[in-house]
Amino acid sequence: MIQSGTTRRTLGLGAAMTLAAGLAQAAPDAASYPALMQGNGCTSCHSISEKIVGPAFQSVAQKYAGDKDAVASLMQSIQNGSRGKWGRIPMPPHANLSQAELKELATWVMTQRP
Repeated sequence: MIQSGTTRRTLGLGAAMTLAAGLAQAAPDAASYPALMQGNGCTSCHSISEKIVGPAFQSVAQKYAGDKDAVASLMQSIQNGSRGKWGRIPMPPHANLSQAELKELATWVMTQRP
Protein backbone atom coordinates (compact mmCIF):
# COMPACT_ATOMS: atom_id res chain seq x y z
CA MET A 1 0.00 0.00 0.00
CA ILE A 2 1.37 3.39 -0.96
CA GLN A 3 0.97 6.14 1.62
CA SER A 4 1.25 9.85 1.08
CA GLY A 5 3.82 11.87 3.00
CA THR A 6 1.05 13.40 5.11
CA THR A 7 -0.26 9.97 6.14
CA ARG A 8 3.22 8.78 7.11
CA ARG A 9 3.86 11.93 9.17
CA THR A 10 0.49 11.57 10.91
CA LEU A 11 1.14 7.91 11.71
CA GLY A 12 4.64 8.72 12.94
CA LEU A 13 3.36 11.56 15.11
CA GLY A 14 0.66 9.30 16.56
CA ALA A 15 3.21 6.61 17.40
CA ALA A 16 5.52 9.15 19.02
CA MET A 17 2.68 10.59 21.11
CA THR A 18 1.63 7.11 22.22
CA LEU A 19 5.21 6.28 23.25
CA ALA A 20 5.61 9.58 25.09
CA ALA A 21 2.34 9.05 26.97
CA GLY A 22 3.47 5.57 28.03
CA LEU A 23 6.82 6.86 29.25
CA ALA A 24 5.17 9.69 31.15
CA GLN A 25 2.97 7.21 32.99
CA ALA A 26 5.85 4.85 33.75
CA ALA A 27 8.24 7.45 35.18
CA PRO A 28 7.24 9.41 38.26
CA ASP A 29 7.42 13.12 37.55
CA ALA A 30 8.86 15.71 39.87
CA ALA A 31 5.36 16.76 40.92
CA SER A 32 4.89 13.41 42.65
CA TYR A 33 7.57 14.31 45.22
CA PRO A 34 6.85 16.73 48.07
CA ALA A 35 8.51 20.13 47.53
CA LEU A 36 10.33 19.62 50.82
CA MET A 37 11.96 16.50 49.39
CA GLN A 38 13.07 18.24 46.22
CA GLY A 39 14.45 21.21 48.16
CA ASN A 40 16.60 19.07 50.46
CA GLY A 41 18.29 16.90 47.86
CA CYS A 42 16.50 13.65 48.72
CA THR A 43 15.94 12.85 45.05
CA SER A 44 19.69 13.03 44.37
CA CYS A 45 20.08 9.66 46.12
CA HIS A 46 16.55 8.19 46.19
CA SER A 47 13.73 7.57 43.74
CA ILE A 48 10.29 6.10 44.17
CA SER A 49 10.91 2.68 42.68
CA GLU A 50 14.61 2.33 41.78
CA LYS A 51 17.76 2.29 43.92
CA ILE A 52 20.08 5.14 43.04
CA VAL A 53 22.67 5.73 45.78
CA GLY A 54 20.22 5.03 48.57
CA PRO A 55 17.25 2.68 48.55
CA ALA A 56 14.04 3.33 46.63
CA PHE A 57 11.29 4.86 48.74
CA GLN A 58 9.13 1.81 47.94
CA SER A 59 11.82 -0.46 49.40
CA VAL A 60 11.96 1.62 52.58
CA ALA A 61 8.17 1.54 52.95
CA GLN A 62 8.17 -2.21 52.37
CA LYS A 63 10.93 -2.81 54.94
CA TYR A 64 9.07 -0.85 57.63
CA ALA A 65 5.55 -2.06 56.74
CA GLY A 66 3.78 -3.21 59.88
CA ASP A 67 6.21 -1.39 62.18
CA LYS A 68 4.16 0.91 64.41
CA ASP A 69 7.25 3.04 65.00
CA ALA A 70 8.17 3.34 61.32
CA VAL A 71 7.50 7.06 60.97
CA ALA A 72 9.47 7.86 64.14
CA SER A 73 12.36 5.62 63.01
CA LEU A 74 12.47 7.26 59.60
CA MET A 75 12.31 10.72 61.15
CA GLN A 76 15.36 9.86 63.24
CA SER A 77 17.25 8.45 60.24
CA ILE A 78 16.47 11.53 58.15
CA GLN A 79 17.46 13.94 60.92
CA ASN A 80 20.60 12.17 62.14
CA GLY A 81 21.60 10.30 59.00
CA SER A 82 22.15 6.57 58.95
CA ARG A 83 24.90 4.09 58.24
CA GLY A 84 24.84 0.41 57.38
CA LYS A 85 21.07 -0.07 57.05
CA TRP A 86 21.12 -0.20 53.25
CA GLY A 87 24.74 -0.80 52.36
CA ARG A 88 28.08 0.90 52.89
CA ILE A 89 27.19 4.41 51.75
CA PRO A 90 25.89 6.48 54.68
CA MET A 91 22.96 8.86 54.44
CA PRO A 92 23.97 12.35 55.56
CA PRO A 93 22.04 14.02 58.38
CA HIS A 94 19.40 16.63 57.68
CA ALA A 95 19.51 18.32 61.09
CA ASN A 96 18.14 21.57 59.65
CA LEU A 97 14.63 20.09 59.26
CA SER A 98 11.91 20.76 61.83
CA GLN A 99 10.00 17.93 63.50
CA ALA A 100 6.97 18.79 61.31
CA GLU A 101 9.10 18.57 58.16
CA LEU A 102 10.67 15.29 59.25
CA LYS A 103 7.22 13.87 59.92
CA GLU A 104 5.94 15.02 56.52
CA LEU A 105 8.84 13.31 54.74
CA ALA A 106 8.70 10.09 56.77
CA THR A 107 4.92 9.83 56.40
CA TRP A 108 5.17 10.35 52.64
CA VAL A 109 7.86 7.67 52.32
CA MET A 110 5.61 5.19 54.13
CA THR A 111 2.86 5.75 51.52
CA GLN A 112 5.15 4.57 48.72
CA ARG A 113 4.52 0.84 49.02
CA PRO A 114 4.87 -1.06 45.73
